Amino acid sequence: MKKPSQLRAKKHLSQNFLTDKNIINKIIRSFNLEKNDHVIEIGPGYGSMTFPILEIVDSVDVIEVDKNLVEYLNQHNQDGLVNVIQADALEFDFTTLKKKRKIRLIGNLPYHISTPLLFHLLGFSELFQDFHVMVQKEVADRMVSIHNNKTYGRLSVAIQSRCDAYKILDIKPGAFHPKPQVLSSIVKLVPKASLGAELHFKLDRIIKMAFNQRRKKIRNSLNELFETEVIMNCGIDPNARAENLSVDDYIKLSEIKRQEE
Repeated sequence: MKKPSQLRAKKHLSQNFLTDKNIINKIIRSFNLEKNDHVIEIGPGYGSMTFPILEIVDSVDVIEVDKNLVEYLNQHNQDGLVNVIQADALEFDFTTLKKKRKIRLIGNLPYHISTPLLFHLLGFSELFQDFHVMVQKEVADRMVSIHNNKTYGRLSVAIQSRCDAYKILDIKPGAFHPKPQVLSSIVKLVPKASLGAELHFKLDRIIKMAFNQRRKKIRNSLNELFETEVIMNCGIDPNARAENLSVDDYIKLSEIKRQEE
């Protein structure tokens, strides 16, 4: 049976295994887990967080795409408390794991697919109590950024229109093997009541147009969608730029567009 040190990380899967026990314990404490919580972990690796979490909760569902890691987890699943699912989380139907209690998701998201995977997860937001996801620090900063900041952009609005977002802690490369080239962060997301598919579609279209021309004034970048007077009637300065509008401002514009159409 292979030891964790013998499991070779696969670059094409963006694998970096968390090995620092102090950091692992700090992360787990930040989850504030309760015994009967329904926990799903994405990208468990060789279980560096999975097995310590089992000291708190009754069982854990884990989703892992790497068959070697699936085999390793099954071999070490002595008490049968880990439900190991070999699957690509980007394509997984989370309704198949639905229980009475909402899901608490923990995930070390592969950095090369972190954004599309986040939005796949948010497509099932009604199933989740919260998400604790590990992503590249640069992505985390964008997820939690507020308006009037350079880090504020499409991802900020798209995430915060769907969730309350909080950065929990940053993690240095030395906590992983192999060491990634970037800092990592844990972000907590708590789903909000859905605005509905139609409004989100319009919102995503508006923010894409605004931030693709973020140096332009809103009156110019959104001139295909809104008259200047309409922007002003929403209480928004038409001379502002994309990064100056709050999430609520973008939601107001989306609601106007829905009424028009």
